[in-house]
Amino acid sequence: MWIVGILGSLLGLVGIMAVVGAVLPQDHVATRSIVLKQQPEVVWPVIADIAQWPSWNANLKRVERLPDREGRSVYLVEDSSGPIPSEVMQVAPPPGATLVTRIADPQLPFGGTWTWKAEPHAEGCRVSITENGSVTHPFYRFVSRFVMGHHRNMDAYLKELGRKFGESVQPT
Repeated sequence: MWIVGILGSLLGLVGIMAVVGAVLPQDHVATRSIVLKQQPEVVWPVIADIAQWPSWNANLKRVERLPDREGRSVYLVEDSSGPIPSEVMQVAPPPGATLVTRIADPQLPFGGTWTWKAEPHAEGCRVSITENGSVTHPFYRFVSRFVMGHHRNMDAYLKELGRKFGESVQPT
């Protein structure tokens, strides 16, 4: 009988998570940044070379170049959550260094873009990532907002980028 109670409680919890997720907005914008002592011209090639991200980002298992789609570079970026295809929407070197990638699988319960910027700063370079995300499934929306947080992956990438340059950074 206690097993039925536990299962009922778990189902109730999942139901509550789905209801709360259903009332959350589907779209969100989140930004995180760090300041490095390096100049944008030094940091930019590391950011822009997506195929080499696993060489400095310990959170990535691999990055595989896929065939281009509609003239855009496409990469399969794999971390502990699994592989996610991403396409490069925009690349602009310094000054105005910008890299925009978009999740290239409309079947996923989430999607959106990451916009990387590397801008001059008094101490060297401010690197920021802005996520324009969309989470279509209510349960994933709840998890994304309250369990993982919208900043988790951006923080991990930025900390690893800092480590690449021998700097301990705390994204804000």
